[in-house]
Amino acid sequence: MSRLAQLPGWLLTVVWILVPVVAISALVFALTGDDDGAADDGPPRIGSSGVDVQTAALQERRERAGIDDCAGLPTSDPADDGLPALSLPCLGGAGDVDLSTLEGPLVLNVWAQTCGPCRDEMPLFQQLHRAAEGLTVLGVDYLDLQPHLAIDFAERAGVTYPSVADVDDQLRSPLRLQSLPTTLFVDADGRVVATEVKEFTSYDELAATVERHLGVVG
Repeated sequence: MSRLAQLPGWLLTVVWILVPVVAISALVFALTGDDDGAADDGPPRIGSSGVDVQTAALQERRERAGIDDCAGLPTSDPADDGLPALSLPCLGGAGDVDLSTLEGPLVLNVWAQTCGPCRDEMPLFQQLHRAAEGLTVLGVDYLDLQPHLAIDFAERAGVTYPSVADVDDQLRSPLRLQSLPTTLFVDADGRVVATEVKEFTSYDELAATVERHLGVVG
């Protein structure tokens, strides 16, 4: 008779419980290992992505696509009910943009190259950019860890207005972002007067919304 068979029943139960638990724990430890000081070869994590959206290669890619830099964006003193005081890097550009200093009237469209509705509506914002005098159109490439694909995405959409990049999810809380696409409307006094969480499906719809919120005719 084996020695296991001679053990009390309660002790056998404990053994049968502990053996798989110990084995699973050992497997998890082997897979994860001790990461103290080790390099992380996986994709960057949101919140500490370390993604550089302003490399020389990306700047060249943006210029080749005919997309404007953010340097020419009009600015003014921050408004009490304006955009948050967050500085975001210009996508494929040089320098950062303090959103709170952007001068209105302004349309801020939050998009991502993985967002199908964003792809469909972006040509409408380009049309608005060309048609509406005295109005600034700015994009926000949101949570995109592949900025070269974002620039390619904008180029295919025919976009020439600039975008900033939020790779670290800084805007979710202050803008109360729920889904994409999201568009914010900033009036001439720098106040955020409306937020539309929707896809615009026609230029007439977009132009009418801009006129309603900002009094600007596109």
